Amino acid sequence: MEASNSRLVLHNYFRSSSAYRVRIALGLKGLPFDYVSIHLNRDGGEQFQPAFSRRNPQQLVPMLSDGGFDVGQSLAIIEYLDEAYPDTPLLPSTAQARARVRQLSLAMACDIHPLNNLRVLKYLTGPMGLDEAAKGAWISHWHGIGLAALEADLARDAHRGRYCVGDTPTMADCCLVPQLFAARRFGMDLAPFPTLLAIEAACLELAAFQNAHPGRQPDSE
Repeated sequence: MEASNSRLVLHNYFRSSSAYRVRIALGLKGLPFDYVSIHLNRDGGEQFQPAFSRRNPQQLVPMLSDGGFDVGQSLAIIEYLDEAYPDTPLLPSTAQARARVRQLSLAMACDIHPLNNLRVLKYLTGPMGLDEAAKGAWISHWHGIGLAALEADLARDAHRGRYCVGDTPTMADCCLVPQLFAARRFGMDLAPFPTLLAIEAACLELAAFQNAHPGRQPDSE
């Protein structure tokens, strides 16, 4: 599918880690976009309202609109942007390096983040009846396992550079910074992860990462 010439629209929520990834990617690629807030808590969750549900039956953010084309799921969005708008690629040029970026990205987007996602946490304290202490233990457990594996993996990787894969930011870095933001928000001690923190520090020197921060979004609370 050819990319349209229309302005991109990102349906997102300031605190969503998934949306944070896409905001970083758009910034790195220098792509302007319209910001549409889908508040995940207001009025029972705006993601459940019919107008949004019809366009995205998963009822999740982010969703990117490009002309008449809608795509959800943050990694699919980032890969779409890379193919439709190839300047400043976020996936490397070799098959092995692309596989490495996808491996790291999926470790965060599929193995860590979903277990601490808002709808999961609400289910834990709702139908499952967990109290706040038990919820906190759940968050710390899954974050800890996931981040420890990432730390060990990246610390031993001879191909790691200033960023997760080499010396140019990739989709993996778009995932790492939001994941560490979420970990801090949940009170995680990140001192055991010096490799991750070093990569994060390099990322945060760039305007694309700074401007995508949740606290800088128009719907930030």
